[in-house]
Amino acid sequence: MPEADSGAARQRRVLAFDFGLRRIGVACGQELLGSARPVTMIPARDGVPDWSRIETLLNEWRPDLVVVGLPLNMDGTESDMCARARKFGKRIHGRFHVPVEMMDERLSSFEAKEAVLADGGSSDFGRHGVDDLAAVLILESWFNHQQTRPDSLM
Repeated sequence: MPEADSGAARQRRVLAFDFGLRRIGVACGQELLGSARPVTMIPARDGVPDWSRIETLLNEWRPDLVVVGLPLNMDGTESDMCARARKFGKRIHGRFHVPVEMMDERLSSFEAKEAVLADGGSSDFGRHGVDDLAAVLILESWFNHQQTRPDSLM
């Protein structure tokens, strides 16, 4: 891949989603910086979001790419939630025509909860979700993964 193309790819604005049945966490980041920050949590009913809120976020942030967390089992096999997360990603791509990539998100919610507790936050994660923080971890993992990929795979 030519050097200019590689540099352009590394300047993408990326929006990440931590898919859940009750809430969907959202984070944004710039690939060049390799860091992310929480944006919001969108309520969901059995995994179905308010699609107009998703559209508003996409219009506001205008990402070059969307990353959706893939909740693999600890042994790397796919869970039932993986199919739902993939379907969510496909719907974003189909409705809004933005490229979507899936990213292994094992332990992202656990790590987000640990971080909140370490900072003295509430342990009532039902009322005080960590889904937006989990989306940050998913996106930062994706950024780290991009840095370790050979340019020929980008």
